[in-house]
Amino acid sequence: MNKIKSYFFLFLFLFSCNKEDEITRAYIDTYTKLFSISKDNILEIVQNSEFQNLKDYLKHDISLYTITYNTVYKGQNIKASGLVAFPDTETGMPILNFNHGTTSLHADAPTEDLIQYSFFANAASAGYIFVIPDYLGFGVSDNIVHPYYRSDLTGQTVVDMIRATKELATIEGYNFNGDVFLSGYSEGGFATMSAHHNMEKNNYSGLNLVASAPAAGGYDITGMLNYFLSKETYHVPYYIAYVAIGYKTSYDWDLPLSSIFNEPYASIIPEYFNGQYSGYEINSVLTDDISELLTDNFINNIYNDPDLKIIIDAFEENSLNQWVPKNKMIMYHGTDDITVPYHNSVDTYNDFISLGANKNNIEFIDLIGENHSSGSLPYIVDLFDKFEQLK
Repeated sequence: MNKIKSYFFLFLFLFSCNKEDEITRAYIDTYTKLFSISKDNILEIVQNSEFQNLKDYLKHDISLYTITYNTVYKGQNIKASGLVAFPDTETGMPILNFNHGTTSLHADAPTEDLIQYSFFANAASAGYIFVIPDYLGFGVSDNIVHPYYRSDLTGQTVVDMIRATKELATIEGYNFNGDVFLSGYSEGGFATMSAHHNMEKNNYSGLNLVASAPAAGGYDITGMLNYFLSKETYHVPYYIAYVAIGYKTSYDWDLPLSSIFNEPYASIIPEYFNGQYSGYEINSVLTDDISELLTDNFINNIYNDPDLKIIIDAFEENSLNQWVPKNKMIMYHGTDDITVPYHNSVDTYNDFISLGANKNNIEFIDLIGENHSSGSLPYIVDLFDKFEQLK
């Protein structure tokens, strides 16, 4: 976020937040009301989009906010940011959290890309307080490398935004009824399951997790590693590099990237994860040949080399397949997805059941014939129907 925009938001904040002294502000830091949209305008926008099937759910005018809030990174307080949309109604409404997919560009953060994410925020018109985190490494925290696929950090960042939104609802006079729904696709699916795990583990007062709907995430990170190592080529190598630089940075590992990647890739990876390059651009300077990208020692000895043990330990620690979800979870995945492989979700679901999860609480929906890109549309359309029944 550039300095001019920061000063602009601060100016608006100072002149818009005059009720805060009455509220306990443990999580919300700053907030700015951007604009309101009428129900009629929302209906027109949605009617002319690929989400036109959702128009019957839309009932309210909405108001869109940007917020910054307090969360934790490396054991220290850090500010994070995101978008919140409130339905303009006095009726008590649940929170619907939506978590976005993988991006490496700072410009793609929800608080930066308002054209795209203000469209998604129209979901608030369906009777939800809609919450979209930037994630750490984006928005107000874009001075750090995004801790990609760190379930502990990601889950806490999402939940702390929900807690901040609860405070903002009180400050601004909106009626949050305490219920929470979680959703997200791709990395957002992983973020959704991370937040679900976090909420069950910590049992936060005043937040009732009704259901989550994680879609197309790589929940078993060790399983994802095995998938990459089983392939001769992988068409999105920047995902592999993103996990490596995200873990190395967030864990402060001394382990050099040259222990994982061959040259010239080990040397150039850090300079491409500064928020200025797209995934397409990063892919173009890497290789999809696994044997060229990764060192022979990493490929052959990842489970045996003691110097690489920290990687396996971290992957196991952040994988989400070794717990028993208690609240409703609806998992989605495209059956033709080879980017984040379909079987990773299937294996995670089977792990839940084998560990004793109630089959009535864990539902798995095949997105028949859908790949990683195409699966998001049918997921979102079905999601609204499922959540509406659980409201």
